[in-house]
Amino acid sequence: MNTWRVLMALSFLLLSGCLVTFKDPIPANEAAPIPLLGEWSRKNEFGETLYLDISRSGSNVYKARTYINSPDNDKSIEEYSFTVAHHGSRWYLSAGLPKSLGANFAIGGFELTKDNELLLYNLDIDRISQELQVGGLQGDVVQTPEGEGVLISSPLDKVFAYLDDQANSDVFIEVARYQRTGD
Repeated sequence: MNTWRVLMALSFLLLSGCLVTFKDPIPANEAAPIPLLGEWSRKNEFGETLYLDISRSGSNVYKARTYINSPDNDKSIEEYSFTVAHHGSRWYLSAGLPKSLGANFAIGGFELTKDNELLLYNLDIDRISQELQVGGLQGDVVQTPEGEGVLISSPLDKVFAYLDDQANSDVFIEVARYQRTGD
């Protein structure tokens, strides 16, 4: 399976071939909400069923295991460790990226709905780039195999202050919507 499709499914990266990355991860200081754990599914743009199985892998560290159609499809299984943080009314997740993508960290948002859905959000690279230009966040434009991205070097408290501000709510773009599967 194409690694890019898995990463898109997790909302950690890529929207229009661009990527917002961070030098620092979210520290493993906070537990994820219990309803996040378990198995989720959705249909991707190719009509395949994507599964996302989220479990604990340590103290406030979680594992997202993804696969297409069946967990017996060894070629499609990917695993990623991530941490979470809750600021204001928003939940965030952070995952390390492979060396081919700069070995930094991606940060995305997630929401658990009353309808048993898991919504995943990515950061809008254009809005983040504008914030770099006006000096609200510090970082650099970087080249990735998929196009131009940005690497944010601002400390996480400054990043979260920006992301938590309601005036910046349009910086989040929904990239995936999963339904609870199983029990």
